[in-house]
Amino acid sequence: MTPWQAATWRFQGDDTGRVATTCLDDGGEMQVRFLGEALARVSLRPAGGWREPRTWAIAPQGQAPWEGRERESLSGFDLPATQADANRFGTSQLSVTVGTAPLSLCWHAFGAATPVLQDRATTAYLRQDRGGLVRHYQTRDRADRYYGLGDKTGPLDLHGRRLRTAGLDALGYDPERGDPLYKHWPFLIKRAGNGQWVGLYYDTLAGCTFDLGCEHDNYHDFYRYVEIDDGDLDYYVIAGRTPAAVIRQFVQLIGGTQLPPRWSAGFAQTAMGLADAPDAQVQLGKFLDEAIAHRVPVSSFHYGSGYSSRGKRRYVFTWNASKFPDPKALNARFHEAGLMLVANTKPCLLDDHPDFSEVKATGGFIQDARRGQPVLEPFWDGQGSHLDFSNPNTLAWWKDRLTRMVLNYGIDAGWNDNNEYAINEEHAQSNGFGRPVPMHRSRGLHPLLMTRATYEAQQAHSPQAPVYTITRGGMPGIQRYAQTWTGDNSSDWRNLRWNLRTGLQMSLSGMFNVGHDVGGFFGPSPGPELLARWVQACCLNPRMVMNSWKADGVTTVPWLHPEVSAITRSAIELRYQLMPYLWSLFERAASQHEPIIRPTFYDFPEDAQCLEGCDDFMLGSSLLVAPVVEEGATRRRVYLPQLPQGGPWFDFETGHAYASGQWHAVDAPLDKLPLFARSGAAIACAAPAPGQVARHDDPVSEIRRF
Repeated sequence: MTPWQAATWRFQGDDTGRVATTCLDDGGEMQVRFLGEALARVSLRPAGGWREPRTWAIAPQGQAPWEGRERESLSGFDLPATQADANRFGTSQLSVTVGTAPLSLCWHAFGAATPVLQDRATTAYLRQDRGGLVRHYQTRDRADRYYGLGDKTGPLDLHGRRLRTAGLDALGYDPERGDPLYKHWPFLIKRAGNGQWVGLYYDTLAGCTFDLGCEHDNYHDFYRYVEIDDGDLDYYVIAGRTPAAVIRQFVQLIGGTQLPPRWSAGFAQTAMGLADAPDAQVQLGKFLDEAIAHRVPVSSFHYGSGYSSRGKRRYVFTWNASKFPDPKALNARFHEAGLMLVANTKPCLLDDHPDFSEVKATGGFIQDARRGQPVLEPFWDGQGSHLDFSNPNTLAWWKDRLTRMVLNYGIDAGWNDNNEYAINEEHAQSNGFGRPVPMHRSRGLHPLLMTRATYEAQQAHSPQAPVYTITRGGMPGIQRYAQTWTGDNSSDWRNLRWNLRTGLQMSLSGMFNVGHDVGGFFGPSPGPELLARWVQACCLNPRMVMNSWKADGVTTVPWLHPEVSAITRSAIELRYQLMPYLWSLFERAASQHEPIIRPTFYDFPEDAQCLEGCDDFMLGSSLLVAPVVEEGATRRRVYLPQLPQGGPWFDFETGHAYASGQWHAVDAPLDKLPLFARSGAAIACAAPAPGQVARHDDPVSEIRRF
């Protein structure tokens, strides 16, 4: 690879703030501009212009145009005044020193003498002319910790790993080491050894590889790098005194978080086997009867894609009348029982789908640019073409069919599934709203646009109702519209433990409305102990949906094992008891850009012990959840962070006090989820009316003070 060579930096003052620019040896230029007091952007524009002239992620005003925001746009930013001194310029909170031999940037934050970020001293910016790759190298210290990058598996600290941002249908993935999963999310948070925090967001839709310490070269000191596959090097530097400050700025940069309807915060049930069954309508009716008989609170039911299946094939926006002879009547029955309904949708039409020819005639599929024909690839036991959501014709078709064939049938929300767009044809091309984009630079875009189309169709159908939708795949921006989850996990103890970490990593990355398939989606059915512990571990996650697909046809439900059904019901009831507090966290996520669940170091960044790996997490700032994730365990060790005023933590159930800043061994019998409230906490709790099953909108019954 060839390092870029730079000319002298020029500092220019204009009505949008001071800018530093240098010309590069290949005719391109690099520019550094401050967009906020602690926010800067570095743009390396090629000589021939941007490969990606538009962005769909950047939305400081809360929304991006359907056709994308022009990359050069500065709308929505503060553009503060800066001060320059020799080769250093910036604000009082963030400054950069620019260099030319070699081209390099060195960043300082909040007046600290030690850089918070520093490009590699040997070479930092390299290009590969034959393949379009670009790389950005920065220094790495052994004491650095790295977080983010979306749905990453394993320990929260990513130091020492090499990871890709690319969406795959990762059924049955390894929960500790598997990569990539479903999201394209090139946002990295660094905690330096001296306690400084900084975020880096690389605004590209091209695939990225983040080497965070795997590679070592004797001719260079310790380093890390980002490799972008034939995209643009256009990145944002976000400084913060705490991880909370970095995350808040990033989420504001990408448009904030949608506040869903309150019912979506309740417990939900789904399973592929129910809608796949030959007598699916009967099976779903039986599920509803059993939920009522077992007095389990359920706020919504999510239809698997079996309602649209013929054999193993799925035909989106169709109903199999032999399995669902009267779906509107069934849906009305769910509504009468107080459950909302969600239906799975898929962005690919099999070549024998009844609407295939119609969509093909409008150019509505991803095209093979050489042949001018839709790209056909394997999909759900057939050959299919993916819908091109950057084509206005496709958007209109999708909204129309979703409305007529799903929403008008009594379904309340769409579930955007199988939307990773892992298309192999290298000549595949998206319409790009009239400005064609190769597939390798639009792969992450389609799940975002699909989700937005689903969102807007629901909004138009029920203008007075808040919108809920879900997406499995996506890029920064999906949180403006949807909830997401960790995908098709497996039913075992390893998945229980490591899925919790992945959910926290997604929260640190700016996906706040997250969760898991409770009990595990793939593999053998969970045994009684595993099911009980899984329900406990997930009952206080933002999303709580029990979902499964088992080869033997058994559906994972809270009453699957009679010997623990009271335990699983109790854990679900705990969620509804804490619903007022939990809902207040949803509201803070939308208004204050705060994660709902987060590692303990988010709230206690000065407590060194909180940086170590553990299975605990904070639910908001007041509750610490310590789920049991080891088979056979009836006690567990838990570290309760040091509270600023030195007060204790309290067992939420018994009120027993535990000293803060210490390890404790606590009882955790199978029927108990260890849960602790910090000193001074006031937790609003709800209770159902006498004799009634809990609901998501039960009124506040008490304020528990600790």
